[in-house]
Amino acid sequence: MNRVTPAAACLAHSTDPETKLLCGFSAVRTAHPTGSGTQLLSACVLLHLAFPINTKTTPPRRVHRPTTSTITTPPRRVCRAHRPTISTIAPPPSRVRRAHRPTTSTITTPPHRTHHEHRPTHQSGFTLIELLVAVTLAALLIIGLGDMVGLAVETQEVVGEKNDLTRQAAFAMDQMVHAARFSRQLMLPLPDKIDSTTLLENIREQTEPPSAPPAGSSLGTAVLAVTLPAYFDLDGNGIPDADNDGDGSFDEDLPADISFDNAPGIVLIDDDGDGTVDKFQACCSQDDDEGFGIINEDPINGVDDDGDGISDDDPGADNNADGCAGVCGVDDDADGTLDEGAVADDDEDGASDEDWYDALVFYLDNGTLMQRTPVPWDESGGGLVNGLDYIVEPLADNVSRFRVERLPPKGMLLDLTLELTSPLSGESVSLHNRVRVGGAL
Repeated sequence: MNRVTPAAACLAHSTDPETKLLCGFSAVRTAHPTGSGTQLLSACVLLHLAFPINTKTTPPRRVHRPTTSTITTPPRRVCRAHRPTISTIAPPPSRVRRAHRPTTSTITTPPHRTHHEHRPTHQSGFTLIELLVAVTLAALLIIGLGDMVGLAVETQEVVGEKNDLTRQAAFAMDQMVHAARFSRQLMLPLPDKIDSTTLLENIREQTEPPSAPPAGSSLGTAVLAVTLPAYFDLDGNGIPDADNDGDGSFDEDLPADISFDNAPGIVLIDDDGDGTVDKFQACCSQDDDEGFGIINEDPINGVDDDGDGISDDDPGADNNADGCAGVCGVDDDADGTLDEGAVADDDEDGASDEDWYDALVFYLDNGTLMQRTPVPWDESGGGLVNGLDYIVEPLADNVSRFRVERLPPKGMLLDLTLELTSPLSGESVSLHNRVRVGGAL
């Protein structure tokens, strides 16, 4: 019967690799008490290979912190089985194993980045085709915007031009209508005369560029002339400029040349619309209606003395042709004396021919509507104040049509048409008005 030794029992019941190694060494020593040191060492090595002691310590799990990192160093490996002598084969008393605390070291690292540090970078860009397409689209867009902006600017310019034309036309029309309403006498156009010509003297029309003249005329001209309204006081002396002698009355002592300008009709104006200005001037400055050089043939008496269909259009110095100062048998100036003074003294004030018709004239000159206003000073430098003293100022530019018609039967109603056309855009503005001469008096 085989006897179980204590060393064998220890080896059978031990689970710890290190205890098994000691028990095995004790069993070898018991079995071969006389073995040499070399043999015992060889047996120890074989036992160690059979029961290896795991001396590795699993390092703690690495925890990532924002600013520190911990590195655990494994403990040094110690093999106690290779001691040269062991005094007993019994299991050693329980020992207090010295704990090998892992050594740690702290390394400060920069704050953790939110993006990966080793993330590969990819450079983006455009290909040549993409650039060409983008440039083409941009060019098309710019061209379209340019056309839109150009159209808007052009529209704004057209609207601005039309507004300017409207403003000028309204101003010019207002000047003519206002003057006619406050005037005492319509001078031009003349009433249509009864004669052998086909010319309609009561209608004056002019266009720019010039159109064909009316029948019986060599040049179509338009003109409006009225006696100066009483509201004109250009010298600011408190006396209306139309009251030439300052006696409070108007046009009461006309000279044989009723406009006192040394010209037939109104100086530098085609009175009858036949295309001729101041005809018969060399002989007949007193021909107030430009009627074939005949003077003083129609006195102011309410009768058509010359049979031309017009009354009182060409008086002489004795305005009513009665051969008396003023009106025969009448105390005109209320001084208690009848018909005192010269025959040409029509107001019996002791002076003759001192109060004439001051002609306010509107006419067209190369597309500009002009206003010619008499002044009460020697504007012409002739040494006296007369019908040659006036100033001229423009009322409207780009006038393409000016028409004045004297309407029957009494011939004090006017029909006015004024049209302005822009030379750039072709836009036009046309105004029409009808006014009665002296209607505001």
